[in-house]
Amino acid sequence: MNRKIWAIPLFLALWGLIYFNLEVITGALVYDLIGLEKGTHLGESVFFFIFEVPKVLLLLTIVVFAVGVIRSYFSPERTRKLLGGKRQFAGNIMASLLGVVTPFCSCSAIPLFLGFVESGVPLGVTFSFLISAPMVNEVAIVLLFGLFGWKTALIYVTSGLVIAIFSGTLIGKLKLERFVESWVYQVKSAGIEQPDEKLSFTERVEKGYEAVNDILRKVWLYVVIGIAVGAGIHGYVPEDFMASFMGSDAWWSVPLSVLLGIPMYSNAAGIIPVVQALLEKGASLGTVLAFMMSVIALSLPEMIILRKVLKLQLILAFAGIVGTGIMITGFLFNIIF
Repeated sequence: MNRKIWAIPLFLALWGLIYFNLEVITGALVYDLIGLEKGTHLGESVFFFIFEVPKVLLLLTIVVFAVGVIRSYFSPERTRKLLGGKRQFAGNIMASLLGVVTPFCSCSAIPLFLGFVESGVPLGVTFSFLISAPMVNEVAIVLLFGLFGWKTALIYVTSGLVIAIFSGTLIGKLKLERFVESWVYQVKSAGIEQPDEKLSFTERVEKGYEAVNDILRKVWLYVVIGIAVGAGIHGYVPEDFMASFMGSDAWWSVPLSVLLGIPMYSNAAGIIPVVQALLEKGASLGTVLAFMMSVIALSLPEMIILRKVLKLQLILAFAGIVGTGIMITGFLFNIIF
């Protein structure tokens, strides 16, 4: 058997030893070895940074590996086949769920869109997938679970799926196919369609290792920068300052957070540590969720890429519908929490 398979139990044992003793290790390093004082601005910021960076990277490593193995069963071609011929709403639900476990990034938006259209997947179902895939992904789930716990992660995942399902359904009901560039319906799938791979278990484990290497290589810098910003907010920003314009009492905070999030170029790895610090300083859950969803789901670079296959009217409809769904979610959670 491949030596990488034998290495998994050893890795899990080492992972658990470090992860479950990380707080003690960080405290000894920051307060005993470095000599910083507990409760000071600098001490709290440094502890936050040194504790959160390895914690997040450890969580990402183990979950990305598992999702990488799962993803080996869901190639883009198989995903298109699963969604092809599905009716509205049922197809939207399936597309949103598949978006969580299917490889997707902004650079693959166009070939995926073309492949879906070519396979007869309805436009609204396609958009459910395009919304869900970047917003409700394993990086976001891992970070939310690690930083906030399972309840907040579940809230985010549920909200993201609901937005993806109903936004895609509404786009489908509005019959906006005329706003897809005409050449899209004429293109053939040559160069897009790829045969499904039949992989052995060892090869699927290899896919897990490849996913860890690929994703961590892409997001580690976002993790470090995001946590560094969060550490600064955690240690130095007064609670009253943040609560004054991101608290639930300011009705305009939710739409403003959505508008501020759209032009920002980041991903879950970079924005969630900042969200954690904002919440600790008095920002309301609904407002920061709306901000985070806007940054991830309404990414300006992705919309610029999609302009090659969509007319401006459809892009504006997409942004308006998803943005409205995000704002409703933000207002709802501000009222509940």
